[in-house]
Amino acid sequence: MEEKVSIKSLLPQELEVLLAEMGEPKYRAKQIFKWLHQGVTSFDEMSDISKALRAKLDEKCFITKPEILRKQVSQLDGTIKYLFGLSDGNSIETVLMKYEHGNSICVSTQAGCKMGCVFCASYDPAKSRNLTPAEILDEILFAQKDSGRRVSNIVLMGTGEPLDNYDNVMQFLKLVSHADGVNIGMRHISLSTCGLVPKIDELAKLKLQLTLSISLHAPNNETRSKIMPVNRKYPLEELMPACRRYFKTTGRRISFEYAMIRGVTDTKECARQLIQMLKGFNCHVNLIPLNHVEGSPLVPSTKENLRWFQNELNRNGLNATVRRSLGGDISASCGQLRRQRNEEVSQ
Repeated sequence: MEEKVSIKSLLPQELEVLLAEMGEPKYRAKQIFKWLHQGVTSFDEMSDISKALRAKLDEKCFITKPEILRKQVSQLDGTIKYLFGLSDGNSIETVLMKYEHGNSICVSTQAGCKMGCVFCASYDPAKSRNLTPAEILDEILFAQKDSGRRVSNIVLMGTGEPLDNYDNVMQFLKLVSHADGVNIGMRHISLSTCGLVPKIDELAKLKLQLTLSISLHAPNNETRSKIMPVNRKYPLEELMPACRRYFKTTGRRISFEYAMIRGVTDTKECARQLIQMLKGFNCHVNLIPLNHVEGSPLVPSTKENLRWFQNELNRNGLNATVRRSLGGDISASCGQLRRQRNEEVSQ
């Protein structure tokens, strides 16, 4: 039996090819694409498409539809955290955040993650798989649909390593920025990576106008390898030149994410090493107050030390800011809600 096509993963030009194979006119592609990006869950909802064509589409294709397994709304700032259930029983997290400039959404790109960063609750190699372009897109469509909020900015910073799901993520970016779809421009999209050097070079060649965020989190190999296993494969001697090549090729300033961990990454020596490493680099440093993960020995920096660290970087010519913590009352940090559910299911 022929495998059905995930129709929401297709661009309009790809839909045209599919329709031509069915003996249908090309102009239908735009109509179908628009319906899909409105979050319809069945072909019957496409009211301006003939019943005969809807039946053909239903025979050859399927429309992904996540289920809201859990939803938490912060009483502090209106942040909404979703745990979406997928068709294979997997689950993913999505966080919708309200800012003065609009609504930002943090999306997952994999179900589980195999990178193993010790400060992250998403590590789950046994259940890790790539999300399809449609499944990533669904996080936006169904968060918008449920909340009634229009998403204006996207951060690919949820569960998973985006560059480890490179092809599907690139297709998602084309879909979500398409004028006939959600239409969120690349300048409103940030992609975060733990530092897969070959893929950073590959991404640079596309010269996309998105913001690349590097999960740096430590200024030396010894510390970074302890908290981020990926550093053993792509140490700082390889990662930092790749970042400079990226900037040279794209002209886009890189943002370095830096988790403030008490006694590990927030010392005076760490500040000195970080300043030395980033000196003369047109970049932004985003200091992240650590979200404590249950069972982890890592502890967040004190507010006083966080302020000192930021001031020290700024005083030495680096542009450093502290990330605003949102959804502190709803386990909004990456992977926590998914981990809780998996533990409950396995009991």
